[in-house]
Amino acid sequence: MKASESARIPSDLAAQEKARVAVGSMLAAVGLTAAKVVVGLMTHSLGILSEAAHSALDLVGAGATVLAVRASARPADENHPYGHGKVESLSALFETLLLLLTCAWIIWEAVQRLFFQHVQVEASVWGFGVIGLAIGVDVTRSRALMKAAKKHNSRALAADALHFSTDVWSSSVVLFGLALVALSHRLHQPWLIRADALAALAVACIVIWVSVQLGWKTLSDLMDTVPAGLVAQARAAALAVPGVERAPRVRMRRIGGDWFADVVIQVRPGLSAEEAHAIAVAVEPALKPLLPAVDVVVHVAPLGADPPWS
Repeated sequence: MKASESARIPSDLAAQEKARVAVGSMLAAVGLTAAKVVVGLMTHSLGILSEAAHSALDLVGAGATVLAVRASARPADENHPYGHGKVESLSALFETLLLLLTCAWIIWEAVQRLFFQHVQVEASVWGFGVIGLAIGVDVTRSRALMKAAKKHNSRALAADALHFSTDVWSSSVVLFGLALVALSHRLHQPWLIRADALAALAVACIVIWVSVQLGWKTLSDLMDTVPAGLVAQARAAALAVPGVERAPRVRMRRIGGDWFADVVIQVRPGLSAEEAHAIAVAVEPALKPLLPAVDVVVHVAPLGADPPWS
C-alpha cells in the first residue's frame, strides 16, 4: 500500500535556479582558466599554471554539472522509476577523477622543478593580480553554489561549491609562493624561488584531500548508503504512529535530492482495509521531519503473519 502516489518531482523553478547557478560557475571557470593560462605562461610560474589546470578541470566539471542538473530534473519514467537524480552523483564522481588526474600532473612537474630542472619564475604584478581576482571570484561562486546546493539538496552543485572553495585555499598558497619568489629577487636568495614549486605541491595535496572526501560521499550515494542511525530513527517514527505494532523492515535510498523509503508495518489482526490504509497513510507525515523530500511506500501486514519481506 502506497502512502503517496508519486515521487516528488523538482519544480521548473528549482531546475531553472540550479541550471542558472551551474552556468554561472561554468562561465566563471572559463574566464579564470584563460587568465591563469596567459599569466602562467608569461611568468613561467608552476603555481599559476597548476591553478590554470585546476580551473580548466573545474570548467569541464562545471559543464558536466550543467548537463547533470538538467538531466536530473527530468521526471521519472518507465525506465527510470526513481527519477534521474543519480546523474548528479555521477557528475560529482567524474569531477573527482578529473581533479585527481590534475594533481598527478602537478606533483610530477613540481618534483621535476625541485630536483631536475631550473625554471626562472617571474613574480610580476600580473601574477598577483590574476590570483587575487581568482580568489574574489571563487569566494563569490562558492557561496552562491553552496546556497543553491543546500536549498535543492544537489550533490552536483555541492561538488562545484567544494571545488571553488578549495580554489580559494589553493590560490592563497600560490599567492604566498609568488610573494616568496618576489622576496628572493630582493634578498638575492635563489633558494626561495623553489617556493613556487612547493606551493604547487601544496595545491595538489589540498585538492587530493578534498577530492577523496568528495569521492567517498559520491560513492556512498551511488551505493545507496544512508547516514548512520537514520533507519533506526525512521523505524522509531513509524512505531510512534498509533496502530503500528511493529516495523520489521525499513529500507531507504537517496536519488539526487530525493529520498525514498520502503516500510513494512504490522497492525493488529482483524482491522478493516480502511483502518489499515489510514494507519499506512499516517506513516508518511511521521517521516517528514527526518526527510522532508521523501516518497514513502508502506506495506501493511497483520501481526503474526508470515514475513514475505524477510
